[in-house]
Amino acid sequence: MANLLQMPPPSPWVGRFIGLVRKDGAVLDLACGSGRHAVMAAGLSHHVTALDRDVSRLTADDALEIIEADLESDAPWPLPDRQFDGIVVANYLHRPLFPVLVDSLSPGGVLIYETFSVGNEKYGRPRNPDFLLRDGELLDAFSGVLSVVAYECGVVDHPAPAVIQRIAAVKSDDGRPAVTLPA
Repeated sequence: MANLLQMPPPSPWVGRFIGLVRKDGAVLDLACGSGRHAVMAAGLSHHVTALDRDVSRLTADDALEIIEADLESDAPWPLPDRQFDGIVVANYLHRPLFPVLVDSLSPGGVLIYETFSVGNEKYGRPRNPDFLLRDGELLDAFSGVLSVVAYECGVVDHPAPAVIQRIAAVKSDDGRPAVTLPA
């Protein structure tokens, strides 16, 4: 799959909510980088699609489908008509994909998203406002179309100081709460 010795550990946020994805479900690790979340999801018996513009650090196996695609080009969405039980996005922001992510979730599917927010420029990269979420942007983008399970925004100290926003949300098709939270 990937060289586990060179891979950073999975995000605790992703680890906290990946259990909401239905058992043996299809998971998309979008802008997967080294594949840390893809490896974690595959280890939980999910069928994982890892997508990034550079997938050279990944190796396909039975549990991991690898797709190389530049998500910011004018090319069409590389996964048309596919739906996922879970979508993980960490440390990546391309706002035009927000509606695509919602459409790509199956009913009951879980979106787990975590990336940098305004204020991060004080701590390091990214500093460009085009790559930083505005205050409350994740909540605004997804709360009207998904059931928000959890949302956080603020300064974190680990693995390095940063300002982040993160959301876990579930797609429901009947207006009722889409998930029962673990105790």
